[in-house]
Amino acid sequence: MISLKSPREIRAMEKSGAVLAGMHLGIQKIIRPGISSWVIEEFARDYFKQAGAIAAQIGFEGYKYATCVSVNDEICHGFPRKKLILKDGDLVKVDTVVNLDGAFSDSCWSYAVGTPSPEIAKLMDVTKKSLYMGIDQCVPGNRIGDIGAVIQHYTEDENGYGDVKEFVGHGIGPTMHEDPMVPHYGEAGHGLRLRKGMTITVEPMINTGTWQADTSDPSGWLAKTADGGWSCQYEHTLVITEDGPKILTSQDPEADAKYLYDDEYAKELAHYGEIAQRVAKKYEE
Repeated sequence: MISLKSPREIRAMEKSGAVLAGMHLGIQKIIRPGISSWVIEEFARDYFKQAGAIAAQIGFEGYKYATCVSVNDEICHGFPRKKLILKDGDLVKVDTVVNLDGAFSDSCWSYAVGTPSPEIAKLMDVTKKSLYMGIDQCVPGNRIGDIGAVIQHYTEDENGYGDVKEFVGHGIGPTMHEDPMVPHYGEAGHGLRLRKGMTITVEPMINTGTWQADTSDPSGWLAKTADGGWSCQYEHTLVITEDGPKILTSQDPEADAKYLYDDEYAKELAHYGEIAQRVAKKYEE
């Protein structure tokens, strides 16, 4: 069942999204060569507590952590690990879901540790651009296939990357995962028609090599690229409105100005960003 959100529900999700975006702003401060991926988990838990939010992934289908921290050839659902020490040039994807007073938001962001290679810098640029190309298709009257078609054409046909097909975006709210499923591949003009009030995630996962994933890890969670190539992901939660797609998890209200739902978001992000910066100081040394 697909739920269409009221303005009140959208505002609540937007505030939840500001909390989540604040976490990513804090990670920008602490991520560096020499720390373990577990430090990211510790920071996130500490920050969410200070922000008055719930890390919604903890307990979801048995998952034990506030974050997914996936490195290099890991596509998604990597556990944060005390023995995984980040190195210069690593590509780290941090994904989480926030529950703030019953309102959910979901966002993944990719981080280069230290200085990325030119190859990885290009992968990051292409993946992020594909995210926004997909978001631009999220208007009333378009179809789900329009989102995936532009992402697939840009990443695979124009840039020769692998567009992951085993994992897709989804509806969100009133729970973490709702209908509809939002593939990052497909045919334009096909699939469910998009409607005002739908809240979904767009979250392309793009690989340097094959699109295929290896899901044989004994954890039952971690997915890696089938050929050992590196993988990148960016994700936003958004709402479809008569004025186009509105991002609810923006980390940069100035750059995303045309995508903001209202003027309150920038103020809320500034508030939670201050909390994140304060918490991050404990982890910067």
